Amino acid sequence: MSSALITANWFLLGRDLYFRKLEIYSMEWNQEIKLENFIVSSTSYGGPLALRRDDRKITKVRGSGQPVISIFSGSGMTVTSFKWTQRPIVHMGWSNEEKLICIQDDGNVVVFNMFGKLFHKFNIFPKVHDAKIVDAKVFTNTKNVTGIAVMTSNFNIFIVNSIKDIKTRQLSDVPKSTVEPTCWEVVSEEFSTDVFFARGKELYRLKQDEHHTSAMLQPDISNPYSAILEMAVSLNARHLCFFTDSGHLWLGSTDLRHKYCEIETYTIHRPKQLVWCGNETVVVYWEQDHTVLIVAKNGQFVQDTYDHAVHLLAEIDGVRIISSARHELLQKVPEVVQKIFRINSTEPGSFLLEASKQFQKGSHKANEYITLIKSKSSLEDAVNQCLDAVKYEFDTDIQKMLIRAAQFGKCFISGMNSNKYVKMCCLLRVLNAIRHSKVGISLTIEQYPFFNSGCTNVYLSQYHCKQVGQHQADEEIVAREIASKLGYSSGVSYREIAEKASEFGKNKLAIKLLEYESKASEQVELLLKLHENKSALHNAIESGDTDLIYMVVLKLREKMPLGDFKMTIRNFPVAQALYIKYCKEYYKSALAEIYIQEDDFPSQAQMIIEESLSDKNSHLRDSQLTVAIEAYNKGRKDLYASMCEETLKLSKFQRELEEKFQSENKFVGKSVHDTCKILLEMKDVKLAEKVKNDFKIPDKRYWFLRINTLAALKEWIELDKFAKLKKSPVGYGPFVDACWANHNKDEALKYVQKVPDDLKAKYYLKIECYSEAAEIAFQQRDIQSLLSVQCRLAKKNPELLLKVTGMLNQLDYKN
Repeated sequence: MSSALITANWFLLGRDLYFRKLEIYSMEWNQEIKLENFIVSSTSYGGPLALRRDDRKITKVRGSGQPVISIFSGSGMTVTSFKWTQRPIVHMGWSNEEKLICIQDDGNVVVFNMFGKLFHKFNIFPKVHDAKIVDAKVFTNTKNVTGIAVMTSNFNIFIVNSIKDIKTRQLSDVPKSTVEPTCWEVVSEEFSTDVFFARGKELYRLKQDEHHTSAMLQPDISNPYSAILEMAVSLNARHLCFFTDSGHLWLGSTDLRHKYCEIETYTIHRPKQLVWCGNETVVVYWEQDHTVLIVAKNGQFVQDTYDHAVHLLAEIDGVRIISSARHELLQKVPEVVQKIFRINSTEPGSFLLEASKQFQKGSHKANEYITLIKSKSSLEDAVNQCLDAVKYEFDTDIQKMLIRAAQFGKCFISGMNSNKYVKMCCLLRVLNAIRHSKVGISLTIEQYPFFNSGCTNVYLSQYHCKQVGQHQADEEIVAREIASKLGYSSGVSYREIAEKASEFGKNKLAIKLLEYESKASEQVELLLKLHENKSALHNAIESGDTDLIYMVVLKLREKMPLGDFKMTIRNFPVAQALYIKYCKEYYKSALAEIYIQEDDFPSQAQMIIEESLSDKNSHLRDSQLTVAIEAYNKGRKDLYASMCEETLKLSKFQRELEEKFQSENKFVGKSVHDTCKILLEMKDVKLAEKVKNDFKIPDKRYWFLRINTLAALKEWIELDKFAKLKKSPVGYGPFVDACWANHNKDEALKYVQKVPDDLKAKYYLKIECYSEAAEIAFQQRDIQSLLSVQCRLAKKNPELLLKVTGMLNQLDYKN
């Protein structure tokens, strides 16, 4: 592999300040996971990810719609998922020990381990507290201790410095104001935890003294702004950055004495995330266009755009960028790696690497490079450079290349100590093992000293496999003794021990031992072998693993007579529901038999309707809908029967329309809304009115449809007549919107006059009539609207801008 290929993903942010983006994993989670629809919480050191649906976004949900928290490894492999049945979650984060922390709006904090098991529960407010929590943050200080900060509905902030020692402290207050806070960020140093608190353009540093009122800070900001929208503090608590509503990004020290740079981002949208990449750069992410901006402290920046939403996680030596498809690591290129791989490098490590490559090819040039190193510097320095560089690499091919180079260089140094070489090989084996996609811990060498690894008990389970055949005591007692010795340590497989017991003919003991097996898949597989069909099905359902339930159901269908199988799954509603779902996809004849057996008339009707929607059965659609109506009537589903009757009526009416207009497939299959729209586009208002009356289209919907259709057809006279027909049930705002959307400002102005007074400024602003918008806003003393006009006018109309500024001054508005 050439140096050019290795450095292809490097980019420069200043003199000798190289950064690179490494693809660590291709995410292995379900392709349906779109991060824009989820709230993502990730833990440091390449640990697990927790996802829950964002309640603020409307998405299609399977099942009951109850909130579910899913935990994945860093490579996207599912670790666990569980339903959330408690009060709404305000914030979700991870501790330094990979415990998932869920903070509720009532102050309760629920802590789970990474496998979704309840670990701890406590309340931030030990005494009765009226205010609700509206925002929260989980932070880890410079001493690697995890704490919690919360903001209440009255904008007071409380801190718990350590979740292991629950002591809640209120931070100092800020001067009273009607303006709500725009953002806040925790700065946790070794001996104190403070909070930066932004309210509009005001910035405060709140300290752990509830009787003290914080003074407003004055950061050195060159460009005018009216609000700080987002902030971030570096992990070492020494650097601060914030984004203002003027679109500028400010970088400086947390004591505000030093300003590193202030750059324009050319966007005023609030970023979704703002994080520090180590201590050198800041990474900004905007969800609107999936743009990532990387800004160095020297003011230089690089912009990147993604196809889909991403999630950023700050690490001590970089930033992880997680998308639906990839897990990437953005980091500063280590100095030793730069020395070896940089183009035209003259470092000894670079020459040694090239000599090793030539030696692998069998070329005499290897000797020339070795001679060059001897004349330039010592071979020992070259070997050490290769060994120092290899620990920063994730690609095993590059690791092998550097290790081979170090090994090759050692051969020319007599008496060189090999301890460093051996230790590095051992370290690489450990790092590569935990970085494997099945483990999913993408640990870097900088993070390795901080990582907590657990112990395993693999050999104990193998020992008990040998001992289980020798016991003659009661099976239950033996099972309890084994469980008391092994416990639930990782690496212990009760399934292996139970399998060995079954080989000795001790099936009861095997079944008892399986009760201690933590993996449901291991339990179920052996229970099926032991012909414990009902127990296997019950355990599969209890696990909540859909794939496991499918596996058991399908194996039972193969093994059991059909009648016995149907009676068995009938006693397990979840299994029967999943089998019905399977039959819908692959075994429709069996599905019809189940519905008939269960006298499930509504499902029979639904099946008939689905068949009628097929293009092959289009000529039978009316007769099939009639049969479905009869089935719904038998099942006493009057509403569904009525809907089918309406559909049948619509279908007949659409065929009549196609015959009348001699068109094919223009109306059939369309909704009532689309049918009415097509008729309006054809200017057949009478038939459109008939559709409205016959199929009970609400007045408001019909008016919206008529307004938008007339505007799209540029029928401005007809639109004016329609507006005067009677009082509009939807108001006159939609008339303005429709005219403006179809590029007719003059028509839009006509209808703005009819809009309610409190909305006139908004609509004048929308159609770019800034002078009128300003006059109306001034008359109504609407400062916000005047500010909006002022923002839109920037550098466009100096005279009007001056006039608006004067209006604001008359209303006693102060920046």
